[in-house]
Amino acid sequence: MAKLKSISKISSWFDGLNEPLIIAGPCSAESESQVMQTAKEIAESGKVKIFRSGIWKPRTRPGNFEGVGEDGLKWMQQVKKEFGLYTAIEVANTEHAELAIKHDIDVLWIGARTTSNPFSIQELADFLAGYNKPVLVKNPINPDVNLWVGALERFHKAGVNKLAAVHRGFFPFEATTLRNIPKWEIAIELKSICNTLPILCDPSHIAGDTEYIPEIAQKALDLNMDGLMIETHYNPSVALSDMNQQLTPIQLEELLGRLIFRTTTVKNSDFTNVLETLRSQIDSIDQQMLELLSQRMNIVEEIGKYKSKNEVTILQLRRWEKIVSTRIKLGKKLGLTEEFVKKLLQLVHKESIQRQTEVMNNLNSSSRKK
Repeated sequence: MAKLKSISKISSWFDGLNEPLIIAGPCSAESESQVMQTAKEIAESGKVKIFRSGIWKPRTRPGNFEGVGEDGLKWMQQVKKEFGLYTAIEVANTEHAELAIKHDIDVLWIGARTTSNPFSIQELADFLAGYNKPVLVKNPINPDVNLWVGALERFHKAGVNKLAAVHRGFFPFEATTLRNIPKWEIAIELKSICNTLPILCDPSHIAGDTEYIPEIAQKALDLNMDGLMIETHYNPSVALSDMNQQLTPIQLEELLGRLIFRTTTVKNSDFTNVLETLRSQIDSIDQQMLELLSQRMNIVEEIGKYKSKNEVTILQLRRWEKIVSTRIKLGKKLGLTEEFVKKLLQLVHKESIQRQTEVMNNLNSSSRKK
């Protein structure tokens, strides 16, 4: 992905698009009146250029509202005609894609479940080759950056050059206040793999509740994402799907008015000089930190040799518990959060166990040869 140069900027997709790009509309197209009223109110703000809506909505379990199907595509055509908005829908198979093209849908997005299936992705990529439609690829359900990259690569190799990723969070295996855990580091890693690839954020699906959307949206912008896809319904209280995570058009306009759209660079020599000075300090500290970690691992290996010689187990639970409690206490005094210190210690401990395991295995192997 890092070598791909032909991915188009979002602003080049259609006339009048700005960056960061804002895509908004209801989770599901439920009725013609619902779609048209929501689009009308969104268009009046003048801040949204692409109107989104779910046409097919297969749920985790059958029996719930699963979308209106092809009728919704006709309503999307009407939205474009009456309000001048571009349109975007999710497609999960070639039949969906064919109908979307037939009804002149402007942007297609690939949902998390579809992204997780390379067979489905390849079929869609082969079908869409040559249509010149922008394709947005949401992250897979699980935090697997290679699966995400693979889906993007399949589209790109098929000739889809109007391509972007959508960060919508990952399925949480533990209890969480959010519907999907952000794991921002996965999106950052994707950006580092291909820095020409636009990445949007879907704060609605990460949040699962409108209470958390502003914070998540601002975080996405602060991480230099290229836009937001926000679920918006003229009356979320009567929505047939995901009512808790949909803003009203008025709430959307208020949110967009409060968000801070920062730039990546500033043409100010004083700012640049101060920033470079601070970054130099970070570079120096990072070097010292890595040197200290290297020294720590050298000692860990010596401990491993001593344990092997005395036939002592690698894991010493009481020692580990003491390390965790004392370091967390020290970290708090130094202004570090307990969660951060604990995660750092666990990472270092995992590497330490691996180092001691290798030392013991090598010593045992040498002993057997003798």
